[in-house]
Amino acid sequence: MRSLLDLLGLADRTPAGDAGTAETATVRKIARELEELEPERARFLAAFAYLLSRVAHADLEISDEETRSMEEIVRGYGDLPDAQAVLVVEIAKSQSRLFGHTENFQVAREFKKLADREQCLELLHCLFAVSAADDVISGVEERQVQLIAEELGFSHKEFIDVRSQYNEKRSVIRGLRNQSA
Repeated sequence: MRSLLDLLGLADRTPAGDAGTAETATVRKIARELEELEPERARFLAAFAYLLSRVAHADLEISDEETRSMEEIVRGYGDLPDAQAVLVVEIAKSQSRLFGHTENFQVAREFKKLADREQCLELLHCLFAVSAADDVISGVEERQVQLIAEELGFSHKEFIDVRSQYNEKRSVIRGLRNQSA
């Protein structure tokens, strides 16, 4: 049975001492769900969901609103049944919590290989949507989106163009408005 790291081609990068942790019952169950998909599609969706959870976990907490947003996005974008979308999001959250510090760049690089430019742009919008799910985009979440945008090859101007569509949710903008009021 293959884990999410196997699907992403990252199994050999598991940090020493964490190998047993990566094979929890939840990870195995979700990996079985992903195995039912065409391998490249499973890898694409796994990387997509992981990057969503990377942003949600940027502040070291994934809220219920962020989880629901990720599930909705993965369900719609991946054309998955509800149960499968929930499983994909749960494994992505688990992997982000366990291996985020070591796997973030590798997963972004893998997504870039699997996705075309339009899909990368759609992901960028989805990253902002997840970070805004709890009605505010924190500075740390915004910075994580910016890092992913850079890893996907977006210019600073392209990032700013997308970010500007979410200004009303940005904590930094809200803070400025509160100071001037």
